[in-house]
Amino acid sequence: MENRFSNIFPGLGEEQAIAFLTMPLEQMEDTSDRYIAAAHLVNFPTDRSISALIAAIEDTNPALDHRIARRKAIETLGRLKAERALPYIRACLSEEDSYTVENAVWAIGEIGTTDPAILEAIASVLTRPAQSYRTIIQVLAKLNYQPALERIVAFEQSSEPPIASAAITAASKLTGDQSRAAALMDYLQHPNVNARRGVLQDLMDVEYYPAMSEIAACPVSVVFRLRAIRHLADRGVPSGAIFFDAVEPSLDRTLKDHPAGLKLVHRYDQTPVLEFLLSELYGTDFGRCYLATQTIIEQYPDAAKALLATYEAAGHNDYGAHYHIVKLLGWLRHTPSYDLIVSALQDRRPQFMKSRSAAAIALAQLGDPRAVAELKSCLGLPIWELKYSCLLALTQLGDLSGCEVLKDDEDWLIRTRASRLAQAALTH
Repeated sequence: MENRFSNIFPGLGEEQAIAFLTMPLEQMEDTSDRYIAAAHLVNFPTDRSISALIAAIEDTNPALDHRIARRKAIETLGRLKAERALPYIRACLSEEDSYTVENAVWAIGEIGTTDPAILEAIASVLTRPAQSYRTIIQVLAKLNYQPALERIVAFEQSSEPPIASAAITAASKLTGDQSRAAALMDYLQHPNVNARRGVLQDLMDVEYYPAMSEIAACPVSVVFRLRAIRHLADRGVPSGAIFFDAVEPSLDRTLKDHPAGLKLVHRYDQTPVLEFLLSELYGTDFGRCYLATQTIIEQYPDAAKALLATYEAAGHNDYGAHYHIVKLLGWLRHTPSYDLIVSALQDRRPQFMKSRSAAAIALAQLGDPRAVAELKSCLGLPIWELKYSCLLALTQLGDLSGCEVLKDDEDWLIRTRASRLAQAALTH
C-alpha cells in the first residue's frame, strides 16, 4: 500500500476520526469531516476502526455527505485489507450508484478472495450498463476468475480505449498468452491521453517487457513512464526475463526527457505564436505540452525571457508547467537561469518532485561547474529518480566521483547504473 500521502491529517486521532464518522450530520460543524474521517482511518488498522468503517457502509442515508463518506469507507477497508468486511462490501455490488460499485469491486480486489460467489457477483456487473468496466475487468484478472474470460473478451472491441486495453490485458493474463498483449502497443500513441496513461498500467499488469522502449517514447508525464519502466525492471531483471541492457537506454531517455525522444501524437498545421505555446505548458495532456516544448526549442530559441515571465506569473506554483519551464531553460542553455534551476533542484514540495530530476538534467545542459556540488548534495537522498538524474548530469559535467559514491547504494538499479558509468569512465 502506498503510504506517502495517507496521513494527511496528522493531528487527527483514531478516536476523534471514529467520532466524526458516527456523528449525525446535523451535529457537525463541517459535514466534510465525515469523508475525512473515513479516509484517515487507513492509518489505524484496528478492530475499532474496521468496525466503524463497516458501520459507515451499512448506513444508507441518501444525503450526499453520507454517500461520499460511505464510498471512502469502502475504499479504506480495501486499503486495510479487512477480510471480515468482505460480506458488507459484496452487498454494495448490487447498488445503483456506479461509484459505490466501483469502490466495492476495487476493495475486494485489494482484500483478495477465491470465493466463487463473490467473484461471480463482480463478473455479473459487466452485464449492467454504465459501470466502471475497466476496474471490474482489472480485478477479475487480478483474482484470476477464469469463468469471466468470455465476458471480458467482448470488451476488447469497446469504443473506449482504456476499457478495450484493460480487456486485452485481462485476456492475456487469464489465458497465459502474452502474444495477445502486443495489441496494446498501438495505445501508447493514441490521441486520447487517458488511453495512453491507462495502457501503461496494462503493460505493467501483464509484464510485457518488449514494450520498454516504446513506453519511454510515449508522450505522457514522465511520472507515468518512470513508474512503468521501474515496475518492469524490478520484475524482469531479477527474474532473468530481461537484462539491464534493455532497461538502461529507456530509463536514460525517459529521465533526460527531450521531446525529440518521444513519439508525439499531436501536430500543428502552422507554427503557433509563442504566447500560445507557453499556455500549452499548463495543460494536463503532456502530449500537447511536449509538442509545445519541441516547437519552442526549434522555433523560439530566444524564448527564455518569456519563459521566466510565465514562471513568475503562474509557473512557479503549477507543478506541470514548472517541470516544462525548468527543462526548457536547460535545453535553451539559458545560463542566467542557473539560480532558478538550482532552486528547483532543492524544491521539497511533494508535487514538484519530478522538477528536481528535471533540474538536474537542466544543470548539465548549462555546463556550469558550480552545479557539481549541488548535484552531489542530492546523492544521499532516498529518491531514486533524482539520484539517477544526478548521475547522468554529473557524468555529462565530467565529474565521475558520484558513480563511486553510489556503487554501493541500497537500490539495485542505482548501484547497477553507477557501476556501469564508473566502468565506462575507466575505458575512456
